[in-house]
Amino acid sequence: MKIPHFVIIKVILVLIMTACLAEPALSSSSGTQSGETQELTLSLAVSMAMQNNPLLRAAQYGREIADAQVEEAQAGRWPMLQFSETFTRSNNPVFAFGSLLEQGHFEPSNFDIISLNNPDPLNNFRTALNLRVPIFDQLASGTRIAQARIGQEQADHRNDLFRQQVRMEVVRTYYGVLVAQARKEVTAEAVKMSEADGKRIRDRFNTGIIVQSDLLAAEVQIADFRQQQIQAEGELVTAYAALNTALGLPVSTPQDISGVLAEKTFSVGDLEELLRSALFNRPDYSHAVSGVRSSEESVRGAWGQYLPRVDFFTSYGISGRDLSSGSSDYMVGAGLTYNIFDLGRSGKLDQARASQSMAIAEQEHLANQIRFEVMRAYQQFISAQGRVKVAGGTVDQAQEVLRIVQDRYQTGMTTITEVLRAQTTLVRTRLNLLAARYEKFIGYAQLLLSCGQLIDIQEFES
Repeated sequence: MKIPHFVIIKVILVLIMTACLAEPALSSSSGTQSGETQELTLSLAVSMAMQNNPLLRAAQYGREIADAQVEEAQAGRWPMLQFSETFTRSNNPVFAFGSLLEQGHFEPSNFDIISLNNPDPLNNFRTALNLRVPIFDQLASGTRIAQARIGQEQADHRNDLFRQQVRMEVVRTYYGVLVAQARKEVTAEAVKMSEADGKRIRDRFNTGIIVQSDLLAAEVQIADFRQQQIQAEGELVTAYAALNTALGLPVSTPQDISGVLAEKTFSVGDLEELLRSALFNRPDYSHAVSGVRSSEESVRGAWGQYLPRVDFFTSYGISGRDLSSGSSDYMVGAGLTYNIFDLGRSGKLDQARASQSMAIAEQEHLANQIRFEVMRAYQQFISAQGRVKVAGGTVDQAQEVLRIVQDRYQTGMTTITEVLRAQTTLVRTRLNLLAARYEKFIGYAQLLLSCGQLIDIQEFES
């Protein structure tokens, strides 16, 4: 039985409509899945930063540049082969005479005086292959190769330094988010606490137990805590933006971070040992050491200008009146060049020696700077560690003081001023504890960075 055309068309339209309706549903489902955010741990944040941070990509390109410079320097020791094709038309007597010899077309009639002095214009096509092999190039290639390889080492040192700096920035901003979240919670609890006290004070005022000044003082306290809450909320948004920047992501990328700045013990070695290890592990110091070696190679290269240069060369060519015919010739030889008088050589040598002395002085200055940075980071960490111990005890004391003062105020044994002061003290001590813990975490990371040992962040999470 033959199926009518309108039935076939109707079936096709139904299938098209079904596909169109199914596609948005699929897109919506996939969008929901892609919108889900994974909880961001510190190790995951560091891994993301290592992949996305543009500073590390720039360091990788620096290594690629150094590799290309090595290839370029090594090419100086290889032969150079050149191909050339030239066309010349002239009636210059010397050109005409020599070209006829090159083309193999010189005849006795060309000795005619008139022809020699006033030759007809002549075409000459010259095809040539030229080979030059450097035998000894005054130490130039060896110097460039050595400096290029040192440049590779310096690129690796820069890459290592940038990676440690990125880890430091991730640690700083990651815990910056945690402390900002905790500050927001503290200020929110402070607002809640002050509003509860304000309600009780208003009830006492309505019953005539206290004067209006106590109520106004409580309302001022509530407003002050609300301002701190608003500021904490803004700082949290900024902290997330700083973390995303460290991760190499857009500042508004949503992140899911949970956790608290809990008490943690970090073990550090002796200060003298840290100072010694810093000069061994710091990538920037290794970069400076490589810089001194590169300057030594520059001095060696400058001395090479006082030596002769030796090259081997050969050439094969074909000369003709057109491209389809011609006479071939070759040439083989070697050359030695020595600059007997060259005032520029002494200037280059003096410049190289001065650069070497400058590199040594900069290395010494960097060593002193590193020692200072290690000592400063060590003292800051020790100070933060001590502040955490002090701040932890004062929070419990401030909570007990507030409880006692509130009870005394309820019985009329103290003033509203003491209650407000106790509230402010409790909030301040809790914020001080958060700040001390944050500075302890960051201080330890900074100490590792100053020693060139911020390699693994597992210690922060364990």
